Amino acid sequence: MSETAEIRKRLLKLIALVGGLGVCGLMYAAFVSATGVGVPCVFRLITGLECPGCGVSRMCLSLLRLDFGAAWSSNPAVMALLPLGGVVFADMAVRYVKTGSRQPDRFSNAALIFMTAVLLLFGIARNLI
Repeated sequence: MSETAEIRKRLLKLIALVGGLGVCGLMYAAFVSATGVGVPCVFRLITGLECPGCGVSRMCLSLLRLDFGAAWSSNPAVMALLPLGGVVFADMAVRYVKTGSRQPDRFSNAALIFMTAVLLLFGIARNLI
């Protein structure tokens, strides 16, 4: 298979994956909006504390309504990290399409470590305040 055909194949795989995840997300959003029932946080159920991801579903639903204030209130750490996460995703997606590599490069790896550290610190801080 030619290199161009391989690139096209990887691009179509990526589009299918992102599209499938997008459709699943929109279906979940529609279900939560219609029923008011969402996936509970297991960490919070067990400990009574909020994990770094608590509020992400509400944040995403707020973003779908373009209510940025409510999205920020739901989970400010994830909102603040969204642009960097988008850059990392785009960087890794382009590298995958071009080369087939799924491994993060130095920049993406450092950004992922930074985002993890921020979320861990946020998870601790939000339960102390």
